[in-house]
Amino acid sequence: MSKLVFSTWRGEFIDNRGKSPDELSESAFKLPETYHGEKDSKAFIGWDGVAIFDEDIDAIELASQYAAQYQQYSEACGRCAPGRWGGRILYDLLDKIARGEGSHDDIAHLKEISQTMMATSKCEIGKTVPKPILDLMEHYKVQFDEAINGQKPSKHYGKDITYIAKVTAPCTDMCPAHVDIPAYIEGVRDMIFTDSLAATRQTMPLAHTCGRVCPHPCEDACRRANLDEPISIMELKRLGADYETDHGLPWQHPQEPKALRNDGKKVAIVGAGPAGLTAAYYLALEGIKVDIFEELPVLGGEVAVGVPQYRMPIEKYNKDIELVTSMEGVDVYTNHRVNAERLKELDAEYDATLLAFGTRLSKKIYANNENQKMGGYWGAIAMLDKVNLWSKYGIGSPVSNELKDKVVVCVGGGFTSMDVVRCSIREGAKKVIMLYRRDEATIIRNTTYEEYHEAVEEGVEFIFHSAVEEIFDDGEKITKLKVNRFELVPDPEGGRAQLVKVEGADFEIECDYLIPAVSQAADLQLLPEEWALELTSWNTLLTNGKDYMTSRPGLFAAGDCEYGPMTIVNAVGQAKRAASVISRYIYEGKTSLTDDEIMEDHLAKLKVYDKKEKITGWMPGLPRAVSEKLGVDERKTNNKEVNLGFTGEEAIAEAERCMRCYYISMVAV
Repeated sequence: MSKLVFSTWRGEFIDNRGKSPDELSESAFKLPETYHGEKDSKAFIGWDGVAIFDEDIDAIELASQYAAQYQQYSEACGRCAPGRWGGRILYDLLDKIARGEGSHDDIAHLKEISQTMMATSKCEIGKTVPKPILDLMEHYKVQFDEAINGQKPSKHYGKDITYIAKVTAPCTDMCPAHVDIPAYIEGVRDMIFTDSLAATRQTMPLAHTCGRVCPHPCEDACRRANLDEPISIMELKRLGADYETDHGLPWQHPQEPKALRNDGKKVAIVGAGPAGLTAAYYLALEGIKVDIFEELPVLGGEVAVGVPQYRMPIEKYNKDIELVTSMEGVDVYTNHRVNAERLKELDAEYDATLLAFGTRLSKKIYANNENQKMGGYWGAIAMLDKVNLWSKYGIGSPVSNELKDKVVVCVGGGFTSMDVVRCSIREGAKKVIMLYRRDEATIIRNTTYEEYHEAVEEGVEFIFHSAVEEIFDDGEKITKLKVNRFELVPDPEGGRAQLVKVEGADFEIECDYLIPAVSQAADLQLLPEEWALELTSWNTLLTNGKDYMTSRPGLFAAGDCEYGPMTIVNAVGQAKRAASVISRYIYEGKTSLTDDEIMEDHLAKLKVYDKKEKITGWMPGLPRAVSEKLGVDERKTNNKEVNLGFTGEEAIAEAERCMRCYYISMVAV
């Protein structure tokens, strides 16, 4: 049964005070009634209202503590007078009432200041902080009157109640790595690129990389989209990293790295991809010894050997890698395959081990006569390995030896399949086709509009609502494919439309190569059988998704091997959290989350972004900046970087479109 006593959250008015159990109303929102574990919340207060879970709440002290959190923020910001002075007045007056020295004139002044802040503050944090305070003053008026009329402290003033606050933003909440996006955009706008980079590296060390190949889910939660178009968040991220590299600056760390601890504690990381590198970086910042074991001859994981040079120049990625490997206490061992016996040795030798080995086994498409050893059948991971090891490191030989003047068919609909088809074009294939079971809108959603559009420009042919039924060969190599066509049939019950085969619409494609890129699997042979580690239904390592420890104490997992194939930014977000947990686990012997991490999880459930919100007070119609791209003829025969990035003028103009949508939320426990 709901513990909710009262709520004004996001326009939902619920008042369960004094009601019998069968009269109680439920909230439509996932409000944090339980803070963590068995610890209940007394109240939640934030940008869009307040929710009370305990009848014994002190509404005055709750409002006062919320104002105190904003006052700290506003004094650090100081960008507008209504926000800066308003924050101070809100707290001073509420604290005055809470300690029993207030007057009814103070209530009138609070309402006046609140209305001024909501109308004139430059950014959302100043506009929204007064709302829940006004709600409390209106609906808990009796408490305010008693404190003022009796000139006595409010009932919990000075009592042992903990108030836990977090500043967030819709874009930050949607980012799996919880990057402080408004802060790094602000650094670009002010042309202080070192500040921009430092803000990014608070939670994202791979700024070059995620400034180029991130699917930018943050842009789906940009409030600017409710007005005109979302900010070009991803492209602004690379500017700080490029500035650091181009000017030869010392590493811009988010904090001064701690000296390597001389206590014998150490952590092993299996895999030097984005997850492994991220965890190593944040552990090293805390002065913890880290050893990374990588099977490949190069560092960087799938971004290095899977993401093509034209999307992610290796010289830029190497700067992100060097940031990590330059940290005191980080040692890396390449060409080091960890098998079950070796993993048992690491488990015994190290205080904690993080598995971050990714998913590097290409899955089958399950067509008739599918033979992975047949000539012309080439798994996407193996194909991209060969492309990138040659183009980036000079290892192996050019893939053009195989694909030049050939017909290539790729089956898939994500980033890996896009990389396959666009690389095939660059390796001289005569014709390149991608078969995808769903539609154009879905492939754009799976990747990005830019990625799909550029592939079409380069000559890739997309055949949607299609799947391979049978593969034909001449005994040595593939000769052609039988392809089924499908159509989306609406569900008469209003559910999800179903893909239904169109009878009589089959067709054949003559081809030289079939490259499946439907998904990847983790190679779990390195897991000792006797450990009996718990796995997910997807055959990845099971954790609780919060502290990332597996069913074996001290053994953690993050990235693709924990969740299945995911984006770089997802892997980074998991690894950052895992590193934080590990840094405490190796000293305390138990997993724990910080209050900031607990609040992140609550806000992710609650959803910070409201796509139905009507934005007012901002100038609409400011066009989104579009960076220059290499022309088709200039790019499709080579590996030059396609996206040239913003000019200085474009970057500043785009950064100025940011509405700085910070919010404060707070839980009383």
